[in-house]
Amino acid sequence: MAYTTAPPLTVGFDLDMTLIDSRPGIHACYTALAERTGTFIDADLAVSRLGPPLAHELAYWFPAEEIDVMVGRYRELYPRYAIHASHALPGAREAIAAVQRAGGRAIVVTAKNEPHAKLHLEHLGIEPDAVVGDLWAEGKALALREHGAGVYVGDHEGDIRGARAADALSVTVATGPFGAEELRAAGADVVLADLTEFPAWLSGHLAPAGG
Repeated sequence: MAYTTAPPLTVGFDLDMTLIDSRPGIHACYTALAERTGTFIDADLAVSRLGPPLAHELAYWFPAEEIDVMVGRYRELYPRYAIHASHALPGAREAIAAVQRAGGRAIVVTAKNEPHAKLHLEHLGIEPDAVVGDLWAEGKALALREHGAGVYVGDHEGDIRGARAADALSVTVATGPFGAEELRAAGADVVLADLTEFPAWLSGHLAPAGG
């Protein structure tokens, strides 16, 4: 008789406004970029719509031919201004640990530049099993599929699209720019207030399979 085993549990997590509140650091970085370029950037507005890649936001403030240069300048400033000013969101460490305690792998898949994502996680003592950067919306499915993720946790409609494209369960937290009803309307399978609710949800999710 042939026996099969269930595939290992892998859960993907978004970074900004899912695991970490990077708004203070990103605000400081945009402010520093504005000062150095002499270009007005409404940093309050910019940090209210985190999620898409950096170039998307910079396109509001700089002409198209300058975007690549400004991406480079912003990233030069980022370690100095953004890392120490940002903090972990409630339940972030516990959510990663809950997956690992269940015998699974927790990975971070983010639109953020990968080296900066790793700096944030190292600074805050959050220890996923893998980090993949520079992927947005449906592009996140590339990493989710590669790592066999069956669940993706995010805060943005782009995260829902990424989960859908990877045939993964879309779990969302209302800690970013979208409220709970907006996340449901965007097609999220699960909506949590924040990551403090994630360990209990995961336990219930695994229970039917004897997890």
